[in-house]
Amino acid sequence: MTRALRVLLIDDNATERLLAEEAFALTDDLICTLTMASSGPEALARLRSPEAVLPDVILLDINMPVMGGFEVLSALKDDPKLLLLPVVMFSTSHAEADVTQAYTLQASAYLLKSPDFPLFLKQVETFILFWSGAHLPHRSKRTTR
Repeated sequence: MTRALRVLLIDDNATERLLAEEAFALTDDLICTLTMASSGPEALARLRSPEAVLPDVILLDINMPVMGGFEVLSALKDDPKLLLLPVVMFSTSHAEADVTQAYTLQASAYLLKSPDFPLFLKQVETFILFWSGAHLPHRSKRTTR
């Protein structure tokens, strides 16, 4: 049996985290677990702890205080333990400079957050389906939930 896809959402906005939690919960038929961090430093501390269970993919907001998404992305890609983790920038920014910077820093993708909840839910479903089927070096296809 394929184990659940593990997703880590890093977003400082409590409302955005709540909406994401709701959207992921509404995808009952898709096997996925969502964990959340409210800041870059919190996420990096968790990921770097010796007992950390690494996510299969990270959804990362760009605009966060203290440590912005691009700083978090750079830190992830500079860490030998974390550099292979796929990171999807998840933002409301349409700015071409943000998209370019994300890919320059080795983001796996750049996803615009839909302000419309039904479309946002569809984005989450498509995201889960894509990453559940992706061949990732740290995700065994033959484990249990």
